[in-house]
Amino acid sequence: MAGLKLGHFTHPSVPTGCSVVLCEAGATAGVDVRGAAPGTRDTELLRPENTVQQVHAVLLTGGSAFGLAAADGVMRWLVERGQGFAVGQARVPIVPAAVLFDLWLHGADTAPDAAAGRAACDAASAQERSRGRIGAGAGATVGKLLGIERAMPGGVGMASVRIGGMTLAAMVAVNAVGDVVDPRGGEVLAGSLGSDGRPRSTVQALLDGERPGAALAGSATTIGIIATDARLTKAQATKLAQIAHDGYARAIQPVHTVMDGDVMFALATGTADIEGDMTLLGAVAAEVVARAVVDAVRPGR
Repeated sequence: MAGLKLGHFTHPSVPTGCSVVLCEAGATAGVDVRGAAPGTRDTELLRPENTVQQVHAVLLTGGSAFGLAAADGVMRWLVERGQGFAVGQARVPIVPAAVLFDLWLHGADTAPDAAAGRAACDAASAQERSRGRIGAGAGATVGKLLGIERAMPGGVGMASVRIGGMTLAAMVAVNAVGDVVDPRGGEVLAGSLGSDGRPRSTVQALLDGERPGAALAGSATTIGIIATDARLTKAQATKLAQIAHDGYARAIQPVHTVMDGDVMFALATGTADIEGDMTLLGAVAAEVVARAVVDAVRPGR
């Protein structure tokens, strides 16, 4: 999408990393947090009534709360290039961020840090199309509610559509405690493994009498970004983020649990030079996000 660049940093020896979407010319942004165990930075300034009108990047990262340090590197990278909100003689890049939990696969000392954030910026490109277990999704897993030992890999997924002269695209890092299901037929694509080694429905297993495993609160989380090249206000971007969460609900079961910190950012670059049609964008936002969730476990599906 014109006006945006995507970059990933994947740790060379442990499963964690971060992913950054750069909007160096600025983009109007909104956010909606639905999970009960979120980890975020600078999301409050995205509320429509608050002063800042545009952001310069959005960061998705592993490492739980430790991974928020990667945003420091993104900010430094941007300010070195003259980007940021002017405050007197200084510039302060606006970089909202959200984390997912992958610390059970590594330690706090290997969580993404400022150097990781800088590396993701250095790698950013308008042509980046990689998905799966990279960047923020490197340590992602799904289907953990019945026990982490039954989990399957998650990852980063993407999807986009062109509609009404506008582009609408989504990128998600899927680390859900629940299963990823096909929104059309309900098939479990990745989730809790049964005794036969195949993914099965966590919700059905609970209904059949199985009990949750020993997963910890905050041990999961799906975080994502939905973006359009249309012009939106902050209020409209916030509404787009809210609607986009329905895509999580279509493709993840169960979703928004006490163990998930699910977050959705929305970006509007305005590079298409048209006013955003919220009726149209809202009607397809959840579909695009659901496709991105599926793409995270079945790239290219």
